Amino acid sequence: MRGTVRDLMGDPGGRHVKDVLVVDDERSLRLLCRVNLELDGHRVREAATVAEARREIERAAPDVILLDVHVGADDGLELLDEIASLELSTRVVLLSGTSEVGPELRARVDSVLGKPFELTKLTAAVTGTLVR
Repeated sequence: MRGTVRDLMGDPGGRHVKDVLVVDDERSLRLLCRVNLELDGHRVREAATVAEARREIERAAPDVILLDVHVGADDGLELLDEIASLELSTRVVLLSGTSEVGPELRARVDSVLGKPFELTKLTAAVTGTLVR
């Protein structure tokens, strides 16, 4: 049997469990997101490349995608365009190590998390309570 205790028993806090896809080439950042979001009761999948992310999205559209602007040699914004064309109800949170994300790009995503970020902001971005 696989799954967390919350998967088996339900979420005692009454929050809606999200299926989250973390798309980032940094293994340590994916692990940080996974551990903290799973502790909060969410299901987390990971992708280290845009190609892996495409396969995960095709397998099952997540509720939330945490998407790095630069996924190794790949351009995360290319994947953002593809997500938009699929017309999914998936929320996209952009992860960016650069200090400036312009208003045009901010308008295309649900939230922007600057790296490094506070863990409370990570959780708020996934639950939809992070203020743009």
